[in-house]
Amino acid sequence: QVQLVESGGGLVQPGGSLRLSCAASGRAISGYAMGWFRQGPGKEREFVAAISGSGGNTYEADSVKGRFTISRNNAKNTVYLQMNSLKPEDTAVYYCAQRNFIATSYIPKSKSEYAYWGQGTQVTVSS
Repeated sequence: QVQLVESGGGLVQPGGSLRLSCAASGRAISGYAMGWFRQGPGKEREFVAAISGSGGNTYEADSVKGRFTISRNNAKNTVYLQMNSLKPEDTAVYYCAQRNFIATSYIPKSKSEYAYWGQGTQVTVSS
């Protein structure tokens, strides 16, 4: 059974940085695309970033491009989201997700393309 556990969230001032981690168990992440989504108060869950199964391709939403970077370490079965220059509008619960099909270069951006989800970690950006 696949389990995803996010960590690294917290309270940070505007302009600050955080690194989120998503530790997977039950199945190796190698070959499976991984994604990060977020859900702010009263909002729909939205795509943030994703990385292909091979790790060779990444894609970030326009709202975070240039500030957030997704990466993966298959040996540690972990995916990361480095978040820099944080803004109050980045405040949300951040979720990690794993696709259920092996594909080396494809980057899924829709929630419906992911089969497994973590419980989320809260990120609050406030002074």
